[in-house]
Amino acid sequence: MTVLYILVPVAIVLVILAILVFNWAVNSGQYDDLDSPAHSILFDEEDPAHLEAQQRTEQSKPDDRQQSPNDQEPKA
Repeated sequence: MTVLYILVPVAIVLVILAILVFNWAVNSGQYDDLDSPAHSILFDEEDPAHLEAQQRTEQSKPDDRQQSPNDQEPKA
């Protein structure tokens, strides 16, 4: 019975730790793109059609490093 006084707090700490790790993974973008890695194994890297499709998707993705025109401060 006294072992429960140890196991219950340890279990609660582990659950809290698991929730924190899951929140970190979601907030850091670990689950943003789940489909591309699964599909990329099906395509040959040298295939011209695959390279063209890959370039199109890279061009369509917004670059996080650049600011959009709406994000810039208006000039006074």
